[in-house]
Amino acid sequence: MTYVTSPGEPLAFPQGFAWGAATAAYQIEGAADADGRGPSVWDTFSRTPGKVRGGDTGDVACDSYRRYPEDADLLASLGLSSYRFSISWPRIFPTGAGPVNQAGLDHYKALLDTLAERGISGAATLFHWDLPQALQDQGGWASRDIALRFADYAAVVGEALGDRVERWITLNEPLVVTDLGYRTGIHAPGIADEAAAAAATHHLLLGHGLATAALRAAVPGAQVGITLNLTPVIVTPDANGSAALLERARLVADAKHNGVFLEPLLFGRYPEHAPAAILPPAALIRDGDLAAISAPVDFLGVNYYRPQHLRPGDPANLRLREYPPVPGTEGGVVEYYPAGLETTNMDWLIDPDGLYELLVRLSKDAPGLPLYITENGCAAEDYPNPDGKVNDLERIKFLHQHLEACARAARDGVNLAGYYVWSLLDNFEWAYGYQKRFGIVYVDFPTGRRIPKESAAFVAEVVRANAIPALPANWPV
Repeated sequence: MTYVTSPGEPLAFPQGFAWGAATAAYQIEGAADADGRGPSVWDTFSRTPGKVRGGDTGDVACDSYRRYPEDADLLASLGLSSYRFSISWPRIFPTGAGPVNQAGLDHYKALLDTLAERGISGAATLFHWDLPQALQDQGGWASRDIALRFADYAAVVGEALGDRVERWITLNEPLVVTDLGYRTGIHAPGIADEAAAAAATHHLLLGHGLATAALRAAVPGAQVGITLNLTPVIVTPDANGSAALLERARLVADAKHNGVFLEPLLFGRYPEHAPAAILPPAALIRDGDLAAISAPVDFLGVNYYRPQHLRPGDPANLRLREYPPVPGTEGGVVEYYPAGLETTNMDWLIDPDGLYELLVRLSKDAPGLPLYITENGCAAEDYPNPDGKVNDLERIKFLHQHLEACARAARDGVNLAGYYVWSLLDNFEWAYGYQKRFGIVYVDFPTGRRIPKESAAFVAEVVRANAIPALPANWPV
């Protein structure tokens, strides 16, 4: 399929814009017992019957631990300049602390050297959910000590890899860790305890602050940031004077989805509108904690998948979602799916305007701070056709819409510095196992064979032009 750059003045991206793809260690590496790696909470969780669809585990996944040169070739073939990957904490510290596993460090050195040979820089995430099981046995993120161990881990990795990594990300989506890992228990470590979730919120943030300081001490001039999954909350009033009620609900929902991590990071405080149950108790917050948490970052990573829409209505009609109803939106305010908006294979709303609004909001909250889209993409029903090709047209449409939102935001003054598509590869999609495919490269899991999808060609064209191409006139979706 041929894509033509839009006529006239196409929506272009700034010069020097970073184009990349993202992955996570447990989702792609496999090699669960190789070279001294210890178990993570996701090894334990996925091997527990009934926790992951189909009994799937990340034991093999995409086998990227061994096939990383092939994956680096894929990145290069698309013209991407950056690769966002995560480092497996239990590969470096098999028991979470103690002696360093040199084989683990050597693997990531080899990966980064392989990328550099192809002109690709590395953006390394320190924690993408695979906490060493030994640390979970000591309380996990509900324990303050784990934040200290995270800083130790950051220092070791920074010292070993700092000359090779362009950009450091401390945590990926800590809200998912607290909500799904500690509050509802549908992700590892599988705990359903409100107090543990509230404690984990503070200790994840503290771990970020301590790790940031440790990285900067180990790697002078290091570019350090954090990645948050952020959800714009959009309200639709009715004609019955619901504006005040909706605004209260919006403030609560925004604090829950966004403010509980954004405000401590940017402003050194927890949000006043957050439900009390999700906030860490005062006894957990020691002198100096919020100062460490709010130390300036060099950039903010933004993962965007969907917004939340609220309107007046009957709470009894609230459709169940992956996340439970937001506390405070009861009493006549419900989440809904606006007519005319499509959904993805995950039943997530497709709303690129939400991404534009989110970026504009962040540029006001943190003026001048570089923003990176560190994840954006969608799951689709992907399969090779008889010709061996994967024509994932729904994903191309999704990416086209969201890249347009990014380009509009950059045009309108947002300091958007880069975009990483999620994901490079189909992979282990957490509690969904291998059912949901997010990759722009198809993976045949029994053999590990990689097949670039039509969306990979689309991404390559965007990167080549550094602008949004027009979809063909006969576009079928």
